[in-house]
Amino acid sequence: MKLKQHLTILFALAILVNLFVWLPFLLGSHGGMPTVFKNYDGPNYVIISKTWYRPEAIATTFSLPQPLEYYPAHLPAYPLSIAILNWLLPGPWAMLVATTVFTGFAVIAFYLLVFKFKLSTNPFWLSVIFLVFPARWVTVKAVGSPEPLFLFAIIASLYFFKSAFDKVENNLWSSRKIVWLDLLLAGIFGAMAQVTKSPGIILWVGYLLYLTIREISNIGVIRERISRIIANSLPLIVIPLSALIVFWFYKVQAGDFWAYFHSGDNFHLFFPPFQAFSSTRTWLGDFWREDLVWQYLIGALTVVLLIKQKHYDLVAFAGLFFATTLFVAHRDLARYSLPLLPVSLIAFDSFLQKKEFKIALLIILPAIYLFTINFIAGNTAPVADWTPYL
Repeated sequence: MKLKQHLTILFALAILVNLFVWLPFLLGSHGGMPTVFKNYDGPNYVIISKTWYRPEAIATTFSLPQPLEYYPAHLPAYPLSIAILNWLLPGPWAMLVATTVFTGFAVIAFYLLVFKFKLSTNPFWLSVIFLVFPARWVTVKAVGSPEPLFLFAIIASLYFFKSAFDKVENNLWSSRKIVWLDLLLAGIFGAMAQVTKSPGIILWVGYLLYLTIREISNIGVIRERISRIIANSLPLIVIPLSALIVFWFYKVQAGDFWAYFHSGDNFHLFFPPFQAFSSTRTWLGDFWREDLVWQYLIGALTVVLLIKQKHYDLVAFAGLFFATTLFVAHRDLARYSLPLLPVSLIAFDSFLQKKEFKIALLIILPAIYLFTINFIAGNTAPVADWTPYL
Protein backbone atom coordinates (compact mmCIF):
# COMPACT_ATOMS: atom_id res chain seq x y z
CA MET A 1 0.00 0.00 0.00
CA LYS A 2 2.85 2.38 0.83
CA LEU A 3 4.29 1.93 -2.66
CA LYS A 4 0.97 2.77 -4.33
CA GLN A 5 0.52 5.78 -2.05
CA HIS A 6 3.97 7.11 -2.90
CA LEU A 7 3.38 6.69 -6.63
CA THR A 8 -0.02 8.42 -6.42
CA ILE A 9 1.39 11.31 -4.40
CA LEU A 10 4.34 11.76 -6.75
CA PHE A 11 2.13 11.83 -9.86
CA ALA A 12 -0.13 14.38 -8.15
CA LEU A 13 2.90 16.47 -7.17
CA ALA A 14 4.10 16.44 -10.78
CA ILE A 15 0.80 18.05 -11.78
CA LEU A 16 0.72 20.45 -8.84
CA VAL A 17 4.25 21.73 -9.44
CA ASN A 18 3.34 22.61 -13.03
CA LEU A 19 0.08 24.24 -11.94
CA PHE A 20 2.04 26.35 -9.47
CA VAL A 21 4.42 27.41 -12.25
CA TRP A 22 1.48 28.29 -14.50
CA LEU A 23 -0.39 30.18 -11.75
CA PRO A 24 0.91 33.71 -12.56
CA PHE A 25 0.11 33.14 -16.23
CA LEU A 26 -3.33 31.70 -15.45
CA LEU A 27 -4.00 34.88 -13.48
CA GLY A 28 -3.10 37.01 -16.50
CA SER A 29 0.46 38.02 -15.64
CA HIS A 30 3.24 38.13 -18.27
CA GLY A 31 0.77 37.91 -21.14
CA GLY A 32 -1.22 35.00 -19.73
CA MET A 33 -1.08 31.36 -20.83
CA PRO A 34 -0.23 32.21 -24.47
CA THR A 35 3.23 33.08 -23.15
CA VAL A 36 3.58 29.52 -21.84
CA PHE A 37 2.20 28.10 -25.08
CA LYS A 38 4.73 29.93 -27.26
CA ASN A 39 7.84 29.02 -25.28
CA TYR A 40 10.52 27.49 -27.47
CA ASP A 41 10.40 24.84 -28.82
CA GLY A 42 6.74 24.12 -28.06
CA PRO A 43 5.19 25.75 -31.14
CA ASN A 44 7.58 23.81 -33.40
CA TYR A 45 6.33 20.51 -31.98
CA VAL A 46 2.70 21.53 -32.40
CA ILE A 47 3.44 22.44 -36.03
CA ILE A 48 4.95 19.00 -36.58
CA SER A 49 1.93 17.32 -34.96
CA LYS A 50 -0.27 19.12 -37.52
CA THR A 51 1.85 18.74 -40.65
CA TRP A 52 4.20 15.80 -40.03
CA TYR A 53 7.16 17.55 -41.67
CA ARG A 54 5.44 18.23 -45.03
CA PRO A 55 7.19 21.42 -46.21
CA GLU A 56 4.23 22.69 -48.24
CA ALA A 57 1.84 22.28 -45.29
CA ILE A 58 4.20 24.14 -42.94
CA ALA A 59 4.80 26.96 -45.42
CA THR A 60 1.12 27.55 -46.23
CA THR A 61 -0.31 27.16 -42.70
CA PHE A 62 2.25 28.57 -40.26
CA SER A 63 4.40 31.68 -40.19
CA LEU A 64 7.27 31.14 -37.74
CA PRO A 65 10.60 32.48 -39.05
CA GLN A 66 12.50 29.17 -39.00
CA PRO A 67 13.43 27.75 -42.42
CA LEU A 68 11.44 24.70 -43.50
CA GLU A 69 14.46 22.40 -43.29
CA TYR A 70 14.74 23.15 -39.55
CA TYR A 71 11.71 21.13 -38.47
CA PRO A 72 13.21 17.62 -38.90
CA ALA A 73 15.57 18.57 -36.05
CA HIS A 74 12.54 17.83 -33.82
CA LEU A 75 11.96 14.08 -33.70
CA PRO A 76 8.41 12.66 -33.93
CA ALA A 77 7.66 10.90 -30.61
CA TYR A 78 6.64 14.01 -28.66
CA PRO A 79 4.58 15.47 -31.56
CA LEU A 80 2.77 12.12 -31.75
CA SER A 81 1.65 12.47 -28.12
CA ILE A 82 0.41 15.99 -28.89
CA ALA A 83 -1.49 14.73 -31.94
CA ILE A 84 -3.20 12.03 -29.87
CA LEU A 85 -4.27 14.47 -27.15
CA ASN A 86 -5.30 16.99 -29.79
CA TRP A 87 -8.35 14.81 -30.43
CA LEU A 88 -9.65 16.03 -27.06
CA LEU A 89 -7.80 19.30 -26.44
CA PRO A 90 -6.67 22.31 -28.50
CA GLY A 91 -3.11 21.93 -29.75
CA PRO A 92 -1.34 24.19 -27.20
CA TRP A 93 -3.16 22.58 -24.26
CA ALA A 94 -2.53 19.11 -25.69
CA MET A 95 1.16 20.06 -25.74
CA LEU A 96 1.20 21.10 -22.06
CA VAL A 97 -0.85 18.11 -20.91
CA ALA A 98 1.51 15.75 -22.76
CA THR A 99 4.51 17.36 -21.05
CA THR A 100 2.86 17.12 -17.64
CA VAL A 101 1.72 13.52 -18.05
CA PHE A 102 5.19 12.40 -19.09
CA THR A 103 6.66 14.28 -16.13
CA GLY A 104 4.40 12.15 -13.93
CA PHE A 105 5.51 8.99 -15.75
CA ALA A 106 9.16 10.04 -15.40
CA VAL A 107 8.99 10.55 -11.63
CA ILE A 108 7.16 7.24 -11.18
CA ALA A 109 9.79 5.43 -13.27
CA PHE A 110 12.53 7.13 -11.27
CA TYR A 111 10.97 6.10 -7.95
CA LEU A 112 10.61 2.50 -9.09
CA LEU A 113 14.22 2.45 -10.30
CA VAL A 114 15.71 3.67 -7.01
CA PHE A 115 13.22 1.67 -4.92
CA LYS A 116 13.65 -1.71 -6.59
CA PHE A 117 17.43 -1.62 -6.82
CA LYS A 118 17.95 0.11 -3.45
CA LEU A 119 19.75 3.07 -5.02
CA SER A 120 18.53 5.49 -2.35
CA THR A 121 17.99 5.41 1.40
CA ASN A 122 14.78 7.37 0.87
CA PRO A 123 13.37 6.91 -2.66
CA PHE A 124 10.34 9.09 -2.00
CA TRP A 125 12.37 12.14 -0.92
CA LEU A 126 14.81 11.69 -3.81
CA SER A 127 11.82 11.59 -6.18
CA VAL A 128 10.44 14.80 -4.69
CA ILE A 129 13.79 16.46 -5.40
CA PHE A 130 13.49 15.16 -8.96
CA LEU A 131 10.35 17.30 -9.37
CA VAL A 132 11.77 20.61 -8.08
CA PHE A 133 15.47 20.63 -8.91
CA PRO A 134 17.38 21.81 -10.90
CA ALA A 135 15.72 25.04 -12.01
CA ARG A 136 16.16 24.39 -15.75
CA TRP A 137 14.26 21.10 -15.37
CA VAL A 138 11.43 22.82 -13.49
CA THR A 139 11.19 25.25 -16.40
CA VAL A 140 11.38 22.80 -19.28
CA LYS A 141 8.75 20.42 -17.89
CA ALA A 142 6.23 23.27 -17.54
CA VAL A 143 6.26 24.21 -21.25
CA GLY A 144 6.07 22.37 -24.54
CA SER A 145 9.21 20.21 -24.57
CA PRO A 146 10.22 16.59 -25.26
CA GLU A 147 12.46 16.31 -22.19
CA PRO A 148 9.89 14.71 -19.82
CA LEU A 149 9.16 11.99 -22.40
CA PHE A 150 12.89 11.65 -23.07
CA LEU A 151 13.76 11.24 -19.39
CA PHE A 152 10.88 8.83 -18.83
CA ALA A 153 12.09 6.62 -21.68
CA ILE A 154 15.71 6.74 -20.48
CA ILE A 155 14.79 5.86 -16.88
CA ALA A 156 12.47 3.05 -17.96
CA SER A 157 15.15 1.65 -20.25
CA LEU A 158 17.74 1.74 -17.46
CA TYR A 159 15.24 0.04 -15.13
CA PHE A 160 14.80 -2.98 -17.38
CA PHE A 161 18.49 -3.14 -18.27
CA LYS A 162 19.39 -3.27 -14.57
CA SER A 163 16.59 -5.77 -13.99
CA ALA A 164 18.06 -8.18 -16.54
CA PHE A 165 21.48 -8.37 -14.94
CA ASP A 166 20.10 -8.20 -11.42
CA LYS A 167 18.36 -11.49 -12.18
CA VAL A 168 21.53 -12.98 -13.60
CA GLU A 169 23.76 -11.94 -10.71
CA ASN A 170 21.30 -12.98 -8.01
CA ASN A 171 20.21 -16.22 -9.69
CA LEU A 172 16.59 -15.05 -9.66
CA TRP A 173 15.81 -16.20 -13.18
CA SER A 174 14.65 -19.62 -14.21
CA SER A 175 14.73 -19.07 -17.93
CA ARG A 176 17.00 -17.25 -20.35
CA LYS A 177 13.83 -15.90 -21.97
CA ILE A 178 13.04 -13.80 -18.88
CA VAL A 179 16.38 -11.98 -19.05
CA TRP A 180 16.00 -11.58 -22.82
CA LEU A 181 12.54 -10.03 -22.26
CA ASP A 182 13.99 -7.46 -19.85
CA LEU A 183 16.67 -6.59 -22.41
CA LEU A 184 14.02 -6.28 -25.10
CA LEU A 185 12.01 -3.90 -22.91
CA ALA A 186 15.20 -1.92 -22.27
CA GLY A 187 15.60 -1.75 -26.04
CA ILE A 188 11.98 -0.70 -26.64
CA PHE A 189 12.14 2.14 -24.14
CA GLY A 190 15.57 3.02 -25.49
CA ALA A 191 13.99 3.23 -28.95
CA MET A 192 11.33 5.52 -27.49
CA ALA A 193 14.12 7.76 -26.21
CA GLN A 194 15.82 7.59 -29.61
CA VAL A 195 12.75 8.79 -31.52
CA THR A 196 12.24 11.57 -28.96
CA LYS A 197 15.71 13.14 -29.02
CA SER A 198 18.81 12.11 -30.96
CA PRO A 199 21.10 11.64 -27.89
CA GLY A 200 19.03 8.54 -27.14
CA ILE A 201 21.59 6.64 -29.20
CA ILE A 202 24.01 7.07 -26.30
CA LEU A 203 21.92 4.57 -24.34
CA TRP A 204 22.62 1.90 -26.95
CA VAL A 205 26.33 2.67 -27.07
CA GLY A 206 26.47 2.66 -23.27
CA TYR A 207 24.75 -0.71 -23.10
CA LEU A 208 27.17 -2.22 -25.63
CA LEU A 209 30.09 -0.80 -23.67
CA TYR A 210 28.81 -2.30 -20.44
CA LEU A 211 28.14 -5.69 -22.03
CA THR A 212 31.61 -5.74 -23.54
CA ILE A 213 33.44 -4.76 -20.35
CA ARG A 214 31.34 -7.18 -18.32
CA GLU A 215 32.32 -10.12 -20.53
CA ILE A 216 35.97 -9.07 -20.76
CA SER A 217 36.15 -9.13 -16.96
CA ASN A 218 34.63 -12.64 -16.86
CA ILE A 219 36.73 -15.78 -17.00
CA GLY A 220 36.01 -18.06 -19.91
CA VAL A 221 36.64 -18.91 -23.52
CA ILE A 222 36.85 -15.81 -25.71
CA ARG A 223 34.46 -17.29 -28.27
CA GLU A 224 31.85 -17.89 -25.57
CA ARG A 225 32.23 -14.35 -24.22
CA ILE A 226 31.80 -12.85 -27.68
CA SER A 227 28.70 -14.98 -28.29
CA ARG A 228 27.18 -13.74 -25.00
CA ILE A 229 27.87 -10.12 -25.96
CA ILE A 230 26.11 -10.66 -29.29
CA ALA A 231 23.20 -12.54 -27.73
CA ASN A 232 22.62 -9.90 -25.04
CA SER A 233 22.93 -7.01 -27.48
CA LEU A 234 20.45 -8.38 -30.03
CA PRO A 235 17.30 -7.26 -28.14
CA LEU A 236 18.81 -3.77 -27.93
CA ILE A 237 19.18 -3.42 -31.70
CA VAL A 238 15.72 -1.82 -31.81
CA ILE A 239 17.33 1.42 -30.57
CA PRO A 240 19.40 2.19 -33.69
CA LEU A 241 16.70 0.63 -35.90
CA SER A 242 14.23 3.20 -34.58
CA ALA A 243 16.51 5.98 -35.85
CA LEU A 244 16.47 4.42 -39.33
CA ILE A 245 12.66 4.29 -39.21
CA VAL A 246 12.58 8.02 -38.41
CA PHE A 247 14.92 8.73 -41.33
CA TRP A 248 12.67 6.68 -43.62
CA PHE A 249 9.67 8.67 -42.37
CA TYR A 250 11.52 11.89 -43.19
CA LYS A 251 12.10 10.55 -46.70
CA VAL A 252 8.38 9.89 -47.13
CA GLN A 253 7.17 13.16 -45.60
CA ALA A 254 9.91 15.68 -46.38
CA GLY A 255 11.57 13.99 -49.35
CA ASP A 256 14.98 13.68 -47.68
CA PHE A 257 16.24 10.58 -45.84
CA TRP A 258 18.98 12.70 -44.24
CA ALA A 259 16.68 15.61 -43.35
CA TYR A 260 17.77 15.55 -39.71
CA PHE A 261 21.36 16.25 -40.75
CA HIS A 262 20.25 18.95 -43.19
CA SER A 263 18.27 20.92 -40.58
CA GLY A 264 20.65 23.87 -40.47
CA ASP A 265 22.36 25.36 -37.43
CA ASN A 266 21.15 22.59 -35.17
CA PHE A 267 24.34 20.71 -34.31
CA HIS A 268 26.37 22.00 -31.42
CA LEU A 269 29.03 19.31 -30.98
CA PHE A 270 32.53 20.57 -31.76
CA PHE A 271 36.07 19.32 -31.33
CA PRO A 272 38.16 19.86 -29.25
CA PRO A 273 36.13 19.84 -26.00
CA PHE A 274 35.11 22.95 -24.06
CA GLN A 275 34.20 24.93 -27.16
CA ALA A 276 31.45 26.42 -25.01
CA PHE A 277 34.07 28.99 -24.04
CA SER A 278 34.95 29.88 -27.61
CA SER A 279 34.22 33.39 -28.80
CA THR A 280 33.60 32.24 -32.39
CA ARG A 281 30.70 29.82 -31.88
CA THR A 282 27.02 30.73 -32.22
CA TRP A 283 24.34 30.03 -29.57
CA LEU A 284 26.66 31.09 -26.75
CA GLY A 285 25.61 34.66 -26.01
CA ASP A 286 28.00 36.78 -23.99
CA PHE A 287 31.17 35.82 -22.13
CA TRP A 288 29.48 35.32 -18.73
CA ARG A 289 29.70 31.52 -18.70
CA GLU A 290 31.16 30.52 -15.34
CA ASP A 291 27.98 28.54 -14.60
CA LEU A 292 29.03 26.09 -17.34
CA VAL A 293 32.08 25.17 -15.26
CA TRP A 294 29.81 24.24 -12.35
CA GLN A 295 27.71 22.07 -14.64
CA TYR A 296 30.81 20.24 -15.86
CA LEU A 297 31.85 19.73 -12.24
CA ILE A 298 28.49 18.18 -11.30
CA GLY A 299 28.65 15.89 -14.33
CA ALA A 300 32.19 14.78 -13.54
CA LEU A 301 31.32 14.17 -9.88
CA THR A 302 28.31 12.12 -10.98
CA VAL A 303 30.51 9.75 -12.97
CA VAL A 304 33.19 9.52 -10.26
CA LEU A 305 30.66 8.84 -7.50
CA LEU A 306 28.83 6.19 -9.54
CA ILE A 307 32.14 4.41 -10.11
CA LYS A 308 32.91 4.58 -6.39
CA GLN A 309 29.43 3.16 -5.65
CA LYS A 310 30.04 0.39 -8.23
CA HIS A 311 26.95 1.22 -10.29
CA TYR A 312 28.82 0.27 -13.44
CA ASP A 313 25.73 -0.15 -15.62
CA LEU A 314 24.74 3.44 -14.83
CA VAL A 315 28.34 4.59 -15.31
CA ALA A 316 28.35 3.34 -18.90
CA PHE A 317 25.49 5.69 -19.80
CA ALA A 318 26.45 8.57 -17.49
CA GLY A 319 30.10 8.53 -18.53
CA LEU A 320 29.34 8.60 -22.25
CA PHE A 321 26.65 11.24 -21.91
CA PHE A 322 28.82 13.46 -19.74
CA ALA A 323 31.66 13.07 -22.24
CA THR A 324 29.40 14.36 -25.04
CA THR A 325 28.48 17.46 -23.01
CA LEU A 326 32.15 18.46 -23.03
CA PHE A 327 31.83 18.95 -26.80
CA VAL A 328 28.55 20.93 -26.64
CA ALA A 329 28.94 24.58 -27.62
CA HIS A 330 25.60 26.00 -26.55
CA ARG A 331 24.60 28.45 -23.83
CA ASP A 332 21.79 26.16 -22.70
CA LEU A 333 24.13 23.42 -21.52
CA ALA A 334 21.82 22.89 -18.54
CA ARG A 335 19.10 21.61 -20.86
CA TYR A 336 21.49 19.46 -22.86
CA SER A 337 22.66 17.89 -19.59
CA LEU A 338 19.20 17.02 -18.24
CA PRO A 339 19.45 13.29 -19.13
CA LEU A 340 22.14 13.13 -16.44
CA LEU A 341 19.63 14.28 -13.81
CA PRO A 342 18.35 10.83 -12.71
CA VAL A 343 21.83 9.33 -12.35
CA SER A 344 23.17 12.50 -10.70
CA LEU A 345 20.48 12.27 -8.02
CA ILE A 346 21.43 8.63 -7.43
CA ALA A 347 25.13 9.49 -7.25
CA PHE A 348 24.57 12.28 -4.72
CA ASP A 349 21.88 10.46 -2.73
CA SER A 350 23.77 10.31 0.58
CA PHE A 351 24.27 14.09 0.49
CA LEU A 352 20.75 14.88 -0.71
CA GLN A 353 19.26 12.97 2.23
CA LYS A 354 21.02 15.18 4.80
CA LYS A 355 19.09 17.72 6.86
CA GLU A 356 21.50 20.43 5.72
CA PHE A 357 20.54 19.91 2.08
CA LYS A 358 16.83 19.95 2.92
CA ILE A 359 17.27 23.32 4.64
CA ALA A 360 19.31 24.67 1.73
CA LEU A 361 16.73 23.45 -0.81
CA LEU A 362 13.97 25.17 1.15
CA ILE A 363 15.97 28.41 1.02
CA ILE A 364 16.54 28.29 -2.75
CA LEU A 365 13.04 27.15 -3.79
CA PRO A 366 11.89 30.79 -4.23
CA ALA A 367 14.93 31.39 -6.46
CA ILE A 368 14.05 28.34 -8.56
CA TYR A 369 10.48 29.58 -8.89
CA LEU A 370 11.48 33.12 -9.86
CA PHE A 371 14.00 31.82 -12.39
CA THR A 372 11.30 29.62 -13.90
CA ILE A 373 8.75 32.42 -14.24
CA ASN A 374 11.33 34.81 -15.64
CA PHE A 375 12.64 32.26 -18.15
CA ILE A 376 9.18 31.33 -19.41
CA ALA A 377 8.22 34.99 -19.71
CA GLY A 378 11.22 35.74 -21.92
CA ASN A 379 11.82 32.59 -23.99
CA THR A 380 8.99 32.98 -26.49
CA ALA A 381 8.47 32.43 -30.21
CA PRO A 382 6.81 35.14 -32.34
CA VAL A 383 3.39 33.49 -32.70
CA ALA A 384 0.89 36.06 -34.00
CA ASP A 385 -2.07 33.84 -34.88
CA TRP A 386 -3.00 30.79 -32.79
CA THR A 387 -5.71 29.56 -35.15
CA PRO A 388 -3.54 27.03 -37.06
CA TYR A 389 -2.27 25.56 -33.77
CA LEU A 390 -5.69 24.67 -32.36
